[in-house]
Amino acid sequence: MNTFPRPAGILAAALVALISPLAGHAVDTSRPEVQALAQRMADEHGIAVQESLEILAQAEIQPRIIEAMDRPAEKVKPWYEYRKIFLTEKRIEAGVAFWDTHRAMLERISAETGVPPEIIIGILGVETFYGRITGSYRVLDALATIAFEYPKRSAFFTRELEEFLLLSREQDIDPLSATGSYAGAMGSPQFISSSYRAYATDGDGDGRVDLWNSWADIFASVANYFTAHRWQPGEPVVARANGTVPATSLSARPRLDQTLDGLKAAGVDFDRSGATGDKAMVFELEQESGPEYWVGFQNFYVITRYNRSNMYAMAVHQLGMEVAARMNSGDEPG
Repeated sequence: MNTFPRPAGILAAALVALISPLAGHAVDTSRPEVQALAQRMADEHGIAVQESLEILAQAEIQPRIIEAMDRPAEKVKPWYEYRKIFLTEKRIEAGVAFWDTHRAMLERISAETGVPPEIIIGILGVETFYGRITGSYRVLDALATIAFEYPKRSAFFTRELEEFLLLSREQDIDPLSATGSYAGAMGSPQFISSSYRAYATDGDGDGRVDLWNSWADIFASVANYFTAHRWQPGEPVVARANGTVPATSLSARPRLDQTLDGLKAAGVDFDRSGATGDKAMVFELEQESGPEYWVGFQNFYVITRYNRSNMYAMAVHQLGMEVAARMNSGDEPG
């Protein structure tokens, strides 16, 4: 494919901006950073500068996206409030019904990859309520806003904008109509552009990867993301630590910076059965009654590669386990 899908008229975009005070303002393509991106698309990918600028000219800066970037739930809520967002009866019942509907496909992909259905269910349940809430921001607007108006994440999101422009060509996605989260994550599994290009997989064999409409592609892509980050089939995810944990044993951020033998020597009491590796991480979750401590193994670390948050990874794990328990109990979907 040599060209982008044809953009909608600039006049239509301008009219929307005039009638909606929340529409933001168009990207100024004369800005050096915008020109630099267009030039890089030409130099590194062989895409004419003007072609990229035509797309970027129709991106709109959205102030609401900046506000959302400053207040992610993982950073402003304690665990006991964050957990209540995802571990609800409604979401668990919906997960049971969703699993039941797609049972054959989930079991096939799980058997092929070693990634349990409950992990795929947990990701989709936390990310988009099993595809019900995939985001209403145009991906182009989200990425352009953060790339050009949010300095502390500008470098990362400029690269994601570049990846999105390439993705739109490769997968024949209209860059002016694709929607996602305020951070530009797309489809039911909420892949950012670089992850879409690197890990998304054609699960239904139709020659393209559609993370909005093809459940085969969606399940296969989530599983592929986990296998690529070294998911260990049959291994545990976390273990609750009994009592308190020395401050020196706590991991500063989601990374495997402790050893199981070292934790045992430090007096950290937990169940290590089933864990074949020696690397671990220890983290604290704030309950209403006080802190609780958990030891995360390799598979927990893999979940944090999807979102660099211990609370996020725990929500995925616990939601998936709740849905699996309901499925295994034989209860009919609610």
